[in-house]
Amino acid sequence: MILLPRRTVLLGAAALAGTARAQRTVDLGLPGGPSQRPTSNAFPQKGEMIVQRVRPPLLETPFEVFDQGVFTPNDRFFVRWHYGDIPASIDPAAFRLAVRGAVTKPLSLSLDELKKLPPIEYAAVNQCSGNSRGLFEPRIAGAQWRHGAMGNARWTGVRLKDVLDRAGVKPSAVAARFGGLDAPLVPEAPDYLKSLGIDHARDGEVMIAWAQNGEPLPWLNGFPLRLIVPGWFSTYWVKMLSEIEVLDKADENYWMAKAYRVPDTPFGHVEPGAQGFPTKPISTMPPRSWLTSHADGARIGAGQALELRGIALGGDRGVAKVEVSVDAGASWREARLGKDEGRYSFHRFDLTLPPPSAGALAVLTRCTNASGATQPMKPNWNHSGYLRNVAETVRLVAA
Repeated sequence: MILLPRRTVLLGAAALAGTARAQRTVDLGLPGGPSQRPTSNAFPQKGEMIVQRVRPPLLETPFEVFDQGVFTPNDRFFVRWHYGDIPASIDPAAFRLAVRGAVTKPLSLSLDELKKLPPIEYAAVNQCSGNSRGLFEPRIAGAQWRHGAMGNARWTGVRLKDVLDRAGVKPSAVAARFGGLDAPLVPEAPDYLKSLGIDHARDGEVMIAWAQNGEPLPWLNGFPLRLIVPGWFSTYWVKMLSEIEVLDKADENYWMAKAYRVPDTPFGHVEPGAQGFPTKPISTMPPRSWLTSHADGARIGAGQALELRGIALGGDRGVAKVEVSVDAGASWREARLGKDEGRYSFHRFDLTLPPPSAGALAVLTRCTNASGATQPMKPNWNHSGYLRNVAETVRLVAA
């Protein structure tokens, strides 16, 4: 079992806020607004990241990282916080996880006590609800991510079910609500809280994790504990998890009742300007796929076999197949899938195409998951910029 270090991790305010040492500027190719972003390695435990915002830190993974392997290195794993008041120090020995509410035995668990429960481990993609928001047209307000607000890791921890069972969930329980150590900068702002239905919380898959890719969670990714909700968007993956409250009524807090809601329509799509449509809380991720071997606009050799590779995500189901088209979707070739790291993991794919003729070439990829859901050809739109899963296009030039 992996042990957390017996030390206090310290982060100075300058480390969280300082990005003066920009390494380079990248162009994210966003259609609706400024595309230039600086990169920086000034953030603690992070390598070069694309800086979307400094406080709270919003750091995007440079897309070339996803071509290096199916698991995203911890030091290149994206960062997204809602509030800027993030603790600058935590003593692992003094840290406690509280479990309260509609339980028969409220708990205050140390990290050592948690680690005495049976451990579990699995791979799962953590993806921001607004990943790729910067590609929505018309433009949507909010963080203008391209595709780098996601990452795949092998997570280690304990079943949330085992912790709840130890507390003794009362028959009246309907949900479990989760809070972390971050706090709003103004007193009137609502604490960041997310909840899951009690049956989901006790399904045996939802995890309280302390390790990411075999190491203690990085500070900016939730040290010392975070919730892992495989197949669901990262809004539920509460970082620096410190409190679990079992509720005996539906959760009406701001972050469930008003925020992170999507149109209750196919693909969460509405027309720009639409009003009065029903909504529901965002939840499971749809299938997606991306070409990683070539950047948009890359030049390739005409008359040479075209070697393609990429990654796919099945969402809340495993990847069944990935297909590639070079004729705007008129025909598709099935790619070869790499090693299966689990239903919630990224899946590598590759394909060799016949030598292209000189000129422009548009490569589309689409994933179909184990339940038969397939990426659509038309992008969705909604007022929050959530749930993008259109078959993405990479344009190449053969010469």
